[in-house]
Amino acid sequence: MAWPLPTHPFRPRLRTVWREARWSDVGAGLTVGVVALPLAMAFAMASGLAPAAGLVTAIVAGVLISLLGGSNVQIGGPAGAFIVVVYGIVERHGLPGLWVATLMAGGLLFLMGWFRLGALVRHVPVAIVIGFTNGIAVLIALSQVRDFLGLQVPGKMPADLFAQLATLARHAGSWNPAALGLGLGCVALLALWPRLFGERTLLPSEFARSNAARSVSRLPGPVVALVMLTALATALHLPVETLGTRFGSIPHALPSPAWPAIGWESAKPLIIPALTLALLGAIESLLCARVADKLAPELPRHDPNQELMAQGLANMASPLMGGMPATGTIARTVTNIRAGARTPVAGVVHALTVLAVMLVAAPLALHVPLAVLAGILVFVAWNMGEWHEFARLRHFTVQYRTVLVGTFVLTVVFDLTVAVEIGLVLACAFFIVRMSQLFRVSPSSRHLPEGVQGFELMGSLFFGSVVKVEALAAAIAPDTQTVVLDLHRLVQLDTSGLEALRELHQALQRRGVALVLADVNEQALSLMRRAGFAAELGEANFLPKMMGSPV
Repeated sequence: MAWPLPTHPFRPRLRTVWREARWSDVGAGLTVGVVALPLAMAFAMASGLAPAAGLVTAIVAGVLISLLGGSNVQIGGPAGAFIVVVYGIVERHGLPGLWVATLMAGGLLFLMGWFRLGALVRHVPVAIVIGFTNGIAVLIALSQVRDFLGLQVPGKMPADLFAQLATLARHAGSWNPAALGLGLGCVALLALWPRLFGERTLLPSEFARSNAARSVSRLPGPVVALVMLTALATALHLPVETLGTRFGSIPHALPSPAWPAIGWESAKPLIIPALTLALLGAIESLLCARVADKLAPELPRHDPNQELMAQGLANMASPLMGGMPATGTIARTVTNIRAGARTPVAGVVHALTVLAVMLVAAPLALHVPLAVLAGILVFVAWNMGEWHEFARLRHFTVQYRTVLVGTFVLTVVFDLTVAVEIGLVLACAFFIVRMSQLFRVSPSSRHLPEGVQGFELMGSLFFGSVVKVEALAAAIAPDTQTVVLDLHRLVQLDTSGLEALRELHQALQRRGVALVLADVNEQALSLMRRAGFAAELGEANFLPKMMGSPV
């Protein structure tokens, strides 16, 4: 028996473009791998995990997304968008709960791609995307206040916003000047680094144009900040907390795969978190792939369904190795493109670079101050948010503003899941109202014979606009013998709209008035025939075009 639903063939992009790989892909992969190293550790720590979880995710998920994905240049790995969700899951369900939720989310992502739902993810309203992106950016920055200021907070920070604020306020007096200096220095260096060697350079022009300056300018800002400030803190023996003092050590090798204990009772409370991870991962990865398409228009466009299948397999593999959720990452993908990447080989090299550094230089990472990683994440949060959209709100409708601001506030105050759910409900409600307002029932502009009354229906006749058809019976003149509805501008009809037409027909029948439909489009006519309304009305009461002459 044939499968009832159309499925997407599994065709990784690498299979068709690997012959096009060049040395530029290797160079780009090395560059992105160095950039990914501090980000992977920082994202894991901000999520309440050990730095090794971020490194493992960058390696395992990074390789699989590039090997099996549907984009030429997308880089996968741990992302800032997951921080808030992962932190909440770990606090409520522990590490095993996170691994099970990530595994479930991976399965959902694979099924979304297999059943060709990749295009549907793009239909999430932009107001919701901007709202939760800005909300996540605020929460990421807030989660780093503790390490940025060097506050002496025992144990883990709470996940709830107000509990976090109360905890930070309670320990505000324990701030560490050295940690604050490193955090501010990190943010300042990351902000100034691109301007040091740009067109409007802050350095002497002769030096900025020298070969030495060009070589230095190719170094990624996060890596420069990490190395310089770590060396400074170590040389001056600054009293700040480091990766080593908090986590003890970083593994020198990848852990052995282990299947998490999964039972129905333990999995039930993780269904909603898994759905959140899957939806967020799908949105982030496909938005990232679209950004990559714009930045590299000469390359083939990404395949959204193949990308989702690869994201799903990556998220199924990552928790088996002790990793965290992964998705497409915009900052690393943009770095990859600008470094000259043209094929997924660059993504594979990026993951192998992280692995090589992990195997060789893990002991050195123990000296990295947490305040420096906090500074990197604060800068990431600032660049992640689309803050200019708040200033532009006055140019948009009340509905758009309500969805964007509502999603933002709900993300910050409550939960990302709640924010997306309510945002989608609001967006759908406003869409229904808008579409119902666009539907019109107006008297016909044609000159009709005596005893014939005509009306024109324009727009979409669906459950949100049926009230205008239901009120039509009261507008029929007492001496009317026939009512003609001109439907050539009726773009869509649903079953609720059809039921309204049936009720109108029955009301007119009781008064001895005939109902005639003119110029019915294919969609509406097909529904009428399948529902039996065409037979009930009679084929003779369907006209190919509106009767009468123009007035």
